[in-house]
Amino acid sequence: MTAATSALPLHGLLVVDLGQVYNGPYAGLLLALAGAQVIKVEPPGGELLRKRAERIPGQRYPFATLNANKQGVTLNLKTDRGRELLLDLAARADVLIENFRPGVLDRLGVGWQKLRETQPKLIFASSSGYGSTGPRRNHPAMDITVQAASGVMSITGWPDRPPVKAGPAIADFLGGIHLYAAILTALLEREHSGHGHRVEVAMQDAVIPSLASSLGLYFGSNGHEIPMRTGNRHNGLAEAPYNTYRANDGDLALIGATDAHWQAITRVIGQEQLATDPRFQTASARVAHVDEVDQFITEHAATRARDDLCEELLAAGVPCAPVNDLSEVMSDPHLHHRGMLQPLQHPHFGQITAFASPLRFDDQPPTQLRPSPGLGEHNQQVYAQLLGLDSQEIDQLEREGVI
Repeated sequence: MTAATSALPLHGLLVVDLGQVYNGPYAGLLLALAGAQVIKVEPPGGELLRKRAERIPGQRYPFATLNANKQGVTLNLKTDRGRELLLDLAARADVLIENFRPGVLDRLGVGWQKLRETQPKLIFASSSGYGSTGPRRNHPAMDITVQAASGVMSITGWPDRPPVKAGPAIADFLGGIHLYAAILTALLEREHSGHGHRVEVAMQDAVIPSLASSLGLYFGSNGHEIPMRTGNRHNGLAEAPYNTYRANDGDLALIGATDAHWQAITRVIGQEQLATDPRFQTASARVAHVDEVDQFITEHAATRARDDLCEELLAAGVPCAPVNDLSEVMSDPHLHHRGMLQPLQHPHFGQITAFASPLRFDDQPPTQLRPSPGLGEHNQQVYAQLLGLDSQEIDQLEREGVI
């Protein structure tokens, strides 16, 4: 541990991370970047995302970034000795993270009831697509299926085309963020009660609040109007302008949330008479004439360079941003200045630009990233230092396929 790490708020916390792919590992990453010691536990062949990274070069980045700043060990939970070792790790841990399908660890004999006997103060943190209760609990879940079931896809895309998923894996990562929050809430409660808890986040549950704007339209019509896809316009059809517009060298997004924004936009596009035109004077009037609003801005944007137009709109106080491609995002000086993006030399994947934690702690610079561990890289260190196994025992476990 470095001096900087020891000053972070979660220093001294021990986390056993059984997470796989995105959801659980992201909660583990946030804990690690807040100072916790996070031990990533994988089967001897590696977790699913590591295997995918070996087959598909494009998947190396997600594995490398989501498992940065963790220690890595292997453990075969399908063996008696492997389950014993997990119980031994849990006995020393503050938190255990898992995002298997509900019931998997119970069937292996290392579920919450067993682990709480071993460590009464353990925070057992679970995440799955639909949760451990309800009629959908046993359904297999991936980000796209959760987006579909939660209603996200029904309001994403264009009204005259089939529904589409959101580009990012929003269900996975919203689930991971909420799992992190649940863990910290349970740790705070443990300070008062002295005992652990099982906490759970369903990805679908975590997505539902993001529908607030569209649900406003639904309930505003007393359930008579089901919001559909609006392209890049406001899902709740409550604001205009609210769209992306094509400049002569790229696209930009802007929103006129207030009358003052609209007045500023009319000045920028050289149509100041529209500020007093009754068709556009109020938000409801602009929504009613949204096609005309968009046409005025589109015609002007087509004559301008994207970044110049953005700068002028921002100077006028209008919320606006260029539609950056991923190359522009990875070189964004703002993100690099904040330390959200950091260069990382990875021993397996080469030079990458990796994302750090969005969380900031007063008087602490962003945690510096360390490469994700190789498969079983810290077996000797973790099993020797935490569990007191000698090198001969560890070698024997490896030969027997336990680690």
